[in-house]
Amino acid sequence: MPWINGEDCVGCGLCVENCPIGTISIENGVAVIDMVNCIHCGICHDICPKDAVRHDSEKIPDEVKANVTKTKEFMYACAQYLGDSKEKQKCLNRMIKHFNKEKIVIEKTLEKLQMLKKK
Repeated sequence: MPWINGEDCVGCGLCVENCPIGTISIENGVAVIDMVNCIHCGICHDICPKDAVRHDSEKIPDEVKANVTKTKEFMYACAQYLGDSKEKQKCLNRMIKHFNKEKIVIEKTLEKLQMLKKK
């Protein structure tokens, strides 16, 4: 999904003018994408003269870090509130199951999407 790098955006409005469904606006001099209604057509990527419209794959390291940080917070909370350091490992195992489930959902979704190419 696209996102706007606010440091690179100059607020020229080209993305606003060229968005076919009007999901981009300028707020405080920077483009903002309404991700709920964005159809991921890629026009904003192509039209931006400053390459301020970025792809979400660039955020993967940040998302991984956030997942690990949140898991650690859960682990410490489980130990604190459940009164046992063993609860940290139980929590970690639950989070591993959670992310494995997410991985399976993604894999199965990708399989179904690949099938759409064959139709």
